[in-house]
Amino acid sequence: MNWGLILPPLMLAGSNLFMNVAWYGHLKAPHKAIWVAVLASWGLAFFEYWLAVPANRLGSKAYSLAQLKTMQEVFSLAGFVLVAWALFGQKPGLAQLAGFALIIAGAALIFKGN
Repeated sequence: MNWGLILPPLMLAGSNLFMNVAWYGHLKAPHKAIWVAVLASWGLAFFEYWLAVPANRLGSKAYSLAQLKTMQEVFSLAGFVLVAWALFGQKPGLAQLAGFALIIAGAALIFKGN
């Protein structure tokens, strides 16, 4: 098993899950002061960086920068859908799913090569 190919996408997926919770999780507690929301989000972002930075460093040995960025964006969208659904009960509609499918199709072009 080639961990240099497997670990970066897994770490990027995890980092984006942390980041989406940091970006949107505070909306579950609108009564909290904004400074509390910002500090909590920064705390989560700390762990996001502990996954994203090593993922990019390790991943740059196996993937192009465009491929790493594309993975990050696709995982960011997937993480957003999971957070919106799990924390807020907002299921994606058909138009959103179609839009995400087009983004994934674009991502596939990045991995196809020049």
